[in-house]
Amino acid sequence: MYLNCHSYFSLRYGTISPEKLLAISAENGFKTMALTDINNTSACLDFVRLSKKYKIKPVLGVDFRNGAEQKFILLARNNKGFHNINNYLSTFLHDASLVIPDCAPQLDDTFVIYPYKQDRSFNLKKHEFLGVKPQDLNKLKFSKQKKDVSKLVVLQSVSFENKKGFNTHRLLRAIDNNTLLSKLLKSEEGLETDVMLSANKLSNVYSEFPPEIIKNTKAILSRCSINFDFSKSTPNNQKSYTKSEELDYKLLERLAYSGLVYRYQNPDDVIFNRIKKELSIIKEKQFVSYFLMNWKILKYARSKNYYYVGRGSGANSIVAYLLRITDVDPVELDLYFERFINLYRKNPPDFDIDFSWTDRDDITQFIFKTFKNTALLAVYNTFKFKASVRELGKVFGLPKSEIDMLSKGRYNIDALDKLSKLVLIYSEYIQGFPNYLGIHASGIIISEKPIHCYTATFFPPKGFATTHFDMVVAEDIGLYKFDILSQRGLGKIKDTVDIVKYNHPEKASIDIHDIKGFKTDEKIKHILRHAKAIGCFYVESPAMRMLLKKLQVDNYLGLVAASSIIRPGVAKSGMMREYILRYRDPERCKQAHPVLLSIMPETYGVMVYQEDVIKVAHYFGGLTLAEADKLRRGMSGKFRSRDEFLSVKNLFFNNCSKRGGARTFN
Repeated sequence: MYLNCHSYFSLRYGTISPEKLLAISAENGFKTMALTDINNTSACLDFVRLSKKYKIKPVLGVDFRNGAEQKFILLARNNKGFHNINNYLSTFLHDASLVIPDCAPQLDDTFVIYPYKQDRSFNLKKHEFLGVKPQDLNKLKFSKQKKDVSKLVVLQSVSFENKKGFNTHRLLRAIDNNTLLSKLLKSEEGLETDVMLSANKLSNVYSEFPPEIIKNTKAILSRCSINFDFSKSTPNNQKSYTKSEELDYKLLERLAYSGLVYRYQNPDDVIFNRIKKELSIIKEKQFVSYFLMNWKILKYARSKNYYYVGRGSGANSIVAYLLRITDVDPVELDLYFERFINLYRKNPPDFDIDFSWTDRDDITQFIFKTFKNTALLAVYNTFKFKASVRELGKVFGLPKSEIDMLSKGRYNIDALDKLSKLVLIYSEYIQGFPNYLGIHASGIIISEKPIHCYTATFFPPKGFATTHFDMVVAEDIGLYKFDILSQRGLGKIKDTVDIVKYNHPEKASIDIHDIKGFKTDEKIKHILRHAKAIGCFYVESPAMRMLLKKLQVDNYLGLVAASSIIRPGVAKSGMMREYILRYRDPERCKQAHPVLLSIMPETYGVMVYQEDVIKVAHYFGGLTLAEADKLRRGMSGKFRSRDEFLSVKNLFFNNCSKRGGARTFN
């Protein structure tokens, strides 16, 4: 019955979350509902995903408007229609000079709903209808358009839930128009009646007119169907690098083994077995093309002499190490591949790759030119309390001094006047509402299908197409991101190397990826021992330099441990202190649990790294490596389902109890 529902992703207009819309619809007994946000598709995929929970058939569309003026609504009959709508909407979002016309284009697999206007001059096509709002009913009685009942449908808009929602809507419209609430034009706001009515109430509103109006509305909804796969069983990224998955695997295998020459002088069975194991899992999880695309990007970077660093959990992969995506030897450091990819982990892998700030834009340009269906990921910039206080303070016309007082929290609530209290009440209410779309700091997606199959795109100043959804929704739909970050430190390193080459042309070229050489360099060891690390990224802070001196760090493992134990979580838990004490007094290591000491000898039985959580959960708690990784992700707050985390947490404690361990430790 509802063809025009807005979530709060109708930015600075709607006031209801997508899930709340579904909940309200279910409460009112509706089985089908159309989400048609204004010039936006951010909520669409989440709306479809959540609709199963509420047993509602989802219909997707877009409410096309110039400002607040509604031109028409496009509804997708199917996924192809949704694709066409996204293509069309994106043309306007890519070029701000374009104005949405009065007449919708002929798009396959779509329905068009025009708002009722007495002076509409063009004839309606087969797929086009006239939406009649409750406030139009009296006008319709005396209109010649009343005779063509087959083209009339119900157009009761839903933008808010209740009176408070309507008040919030008006405040958002005032913010959007940068005007006082008292000066907000009626044409810039919706109607207080733009709420969801029950089926009976809605039928009563249109009871004076032929029942065909309601039948036509239901018929349109019944002919619409949209489906997306949220199982994460199959990635939706570009499926092949060479246009053949078989050839992809052969290429990845060849690149991995050919990389042995650069990385290992005398590879042993441990290394060969690790390569074989990783290649098998990468192939089974269908991540072969993902590795190859990263390899292609970094091959280009090396050809341009761009410096880069691959970091994050991708460093746990020997295949990534051999492809020169990362520079950390996971065998030497006993890093578990399961932290990056395992057969039971649904979350996609991602390599975090840092480039110099001077090079990142060219790398991004290369990615967009090389791979067909590419887009930057969006982020939802939401209303924050302090900023909302300032925005609403201006809307209510409060003086700057009073706005400053409210935003800083320097007030006695009982002494505030009515307007100031309203500012605080509504600032709290809109906290978390999306305010505008931004760009993810580094995320790029490369899809097998056109990006517009999933979302419309907009053009930020950077000039690259950007999705309407964020990384969480991208993961839900099976699109895992490529993280292309920038860091000034790499630019400074390159400048330094260039200066050395200029002043000492006779010296051999410096390879910043030659980690093995750096580990054995006596000058580097001396610098670390004496904490002369100013200018060295990550280890130059006073606290870090003091720790380097305390521990007399002169090797790579010691450096990694020192840079980890200084982090707040390890430091506040007392593990940093214990690590230092055990380092200084090896006899103290005997206090460690023998299992912990055996699996973490390099850190004296103290848990320092995220990998240590996996080790302890696996060897001490009897969890599988996949379950151990779930526990690790949950402890770092990276779980989508809290129940899943609690389940594996309880399993850990139960297993420890069975093995004779205490549930709490002093």
